[in-house]
Amino acid sequence: MGAKTLNIIFYLLLNTCFTFAQNQENKKPLSFVLLNLEKSHAVKFSFSDADIKNIFIEEPPKEITLSQLLFFLNKKTILQFKALENGYITVSFLDKKVAICGTLLDYNLSKPLLLATIKVNGYPIGTTTNNKGVFYLKDVPMESTISISYIGFKPKKIKTKELFMNSACSSIFLVEKVEELSEIIMPKLLTSGLQKKADGSIVLNTEKFGILPGLVAPDILKTIKILPGIESVNESISNINVRGGTGDQNLMLWDGIKMYHSGHFFGLISAYNPYLTKKVSVTKNGTSSAFSDGVSATINMQTADKIKNKISGGAGFNMLSSDAFVEVPIKENIALHLSARRSFTDIITTPTYNNYFSRSFQDNSIVSKVENNTESNFYFYDYSFKILYDINFNHTIRGNFIHIKNNLEYLEKYTNETTTIEENSTLKQENLGAKINWNADWNSRFSTNISAFFSDYKINSSDYNKDTDQFQTQFNTVLETAVRVHSKYELSSVFFFTNGFVFNEIGVKNKTTVNAPTFSKTIKNILLKSALYSEIEYSKNTSYARFGLRANYFDKFQKLVIEPRITIRKQLNPLLSLNFEGEFKNQTTAQKIDFEDNFLGIEKRRWILSDNKKTPIIKSKQASFGVAYNKNKLFIDLTGFYKKVEGITAANQGFYNNTQSFNSTGNYEVKGIEFLINKQTNNISTWFSYTYSKNEYTFDVFDPKKFSNSLDLSHSLSAAFNYDINKDLKLSFGGVLRSGKPYTKPIKGNETIQNGNRTIVNYENPNKERLANFFRLDFSGSYKFAFLKKTKATIRMGFTNITDKKNIIDTYYVVEMKNENNVSRINNFSLPFTPNLSFRVRF
Repeated sequence: MGAKTLNIIFYLLLNTCFTFAQNQENKKPLSFVLLNLEKSHAVKFSFSDADIKNIFIEEPPKEITLSQLLFFLNKKTILQFKALENGYITVSFLDKKVAICGTLLDYNLSKPLLLATIKVNGYPIGTTTNNKGVFYLKDVPMESTISISYIGFKPKKIKTKELFMNSACSSIFLVEKVEELSEIIMPKLLTSGLQKKADGSIVLNTEKFGILPGLVAPDILKTIKILPGIESVNESISNINVRGGTGDQNLMLWDGIKMYHSGHFFGLISAYNPYLTKKVSVTKNGTSSAFSDGVSATINMQTADKIKNKISGGAGFNMLSSDAFVEVPIKENIALHLSARRSFTDIITTPTYNNYFSRSFQDNSIVSKVENNTESNFYFYDYSFKILYDINFNHTIRGNFIHIKNNLEYLEKYTNETTTIEENSTLKQENLGAKINWNADWNSRFSTNISAFFSDYKINSSDYNKDTDQFQTQFNTVLETAVRVHSKYELSSVFFFTNGFVFNEIGVKNKTTVNAPTFSKTIKNILLKSALYSEIEYSKNTSYARFGLRANYFDKFQKLVIEPRITIRKQLNPLLSLNFEGEFKNQTTAQKIDFEDNFLGIEKRRWILSDNKKTPIIKSKQASFGVAYNKNKLFIDLTGFYKKVEGITAANQGFYNNTQSFNSTGNYEVKGIEFLINKQTNNISTWFSYTYSKNEYTFDVFDPKKFSNSLDLSHSLSAAFNYDINKDLKLSFGGVLRSGKPYTKPIKGNETIQNGNRTIVNYENPNKERLANFFRLDFSGSYKFAFLKKTKATIRMGFTNITDKKNIIDTYYVVEMKNENNVSRINNFSLPFTPNLSFRVRF
């Protein structure tokens, strides 16, 4: 740039500043001008100091009539001047119309909010913000009020006068509406991304997930196992045991779709991609009346629900699979979210894969103990997409789809004496789900939601045993559809009233075929049920309460089941709070365990449907009471609980007994105490949790009638230490020590008995023995760094069972083929020392 150009720019700037200063010199404060006019025209101006503050005006000509003066003042200012009969002149904004604009921003991210609704209260004037968050309105009455609203954020009201007086298109910040009804009482529990709500539920925010021992990703179902009262006796996330319940007693929801399949690699990792699943809520008791099923717990997964103004996403891999997700804005009001994950276990084998595979198939070859060769082709994948459409601020439509699949082709060659035997088996397991959802905010207090979903679960298996020349197939399918209408009304700022109706149809089919001897069995059941629910919620300062009632009607059985629900939290002082929760719940589906059809050594569970006779509706009653202490980042929680579940069948409990295949029904009772202490500093979080429980079955057909539950873990302790060396480098170390699970031994000296033409194990009374204690130490580390422009990367490493302890997690007995009078004990072991590594990028 030349000197001549600089001189011109300098001259223009100087001239502009001089002109502005000169103009300002010619103008005087309106309050000063009005004071002089009162003297020269013998009038009195009536005004508010706030109305004329910061208004400057040229003095009117001296020789001017009163009517000309009023015309001059009305024209030169944004105010309205009106003469009264008594010599007074009123000064106001009434009936004055102006043009306004503003820029709407997210308070936390300072990002523009597009398609926000701007309304002028009491007038048919309104607009929406553009992709830069800016809005414009003209002919707006000066004395009006502007209402600003945006989905997911707290609404805001601004006086037009205030907006007009500020600088042009000034920034307006909206605060995100976080947990509107049930506020967060622990913003960080154990690690970042874990929070505790006032209604007793635990929330996992996967986007803010920190680090936990042994994990290289925010695995949704593995993460919740660190919470007191939540265990997995056999390490499988498909069999999460909440307060002594079985895995099939957990209601698993993904964006409102009920899922019947939850684990990849036969339950060793979650089947849900955590990077598009933004929030997971875990409720052990006091469930909202909007939810049914899941007599033990509700695990509610929710994906991202906002339309962003730019593309974002991420990708990564670990030693089992790779995945990617992306959020794409198609238009200002339409977006598409996609996620996909696939294992590469059918192409590359890693130490992690070898250990997972051995853990899953360790008891597959019971007959032969010498395995010569095994060929397997195993892979899993999951993908999902979500369409987001904002019709306007008040009406939104969402569509979801998810598909989860495990596929195994397994060829086993082994030697039995001098013969080489081949077994060719296949296993396909998948769950599809879809949902459409319309949400409408009819006004600031009343909203409705109408949704419909279907969930289709299948497991299709075939197994050929050359030793017996037997080929068998197993097929299990569940198809569920549901329609729900849900409404919420804000009675006041502290009371909220919720109502809803649900219509539901479930169909379950089971089929088994065997060629030698020829056998085929097919069972198909369908159940229609409907429900009405209502609840009132109160939230103010230190108190929170939710009271709900759900009425379930089963058309096939002509049966009505009423379920009350309650949650109360009261903060006694800044340090102490009390919690009480209670609920009645039911469920009509359960998993049957096929002991006699030990299929591939892995999948022995089939979904079955209640018939209200041999398989009754499962019902639960639960109550818990707790006290919590919170001061200086020290959190202590102590909760006592009691739960009774009725209508369970012996076939879905997993204990071994001579009468285990009887059509017997019973119940289990569990009572216990959960204790958690968590101390945090700026860069350290350490915690210790302990659960004591006593869990017992009651089955009238057995002797004794009452005995230990197969999931009875009397004592369970866990502890961990998280250290954030800096904002990028984090370490986590922790361990678990718990009682061994109960198991059943054969009668000594009389281990086998005849059952028709078959020889079976002659078991003692069930669950009299107990396995050795389970102990495991885990370690993980995480490091974040910049990777290319505007891209962040994270490397995580995890080590499970770093002491390589050989934990027995289950045991049972089989009749020896060489000598039917003898039995062999089969032990299932936990994962050995297993490393894992992950690398991720995010943009």
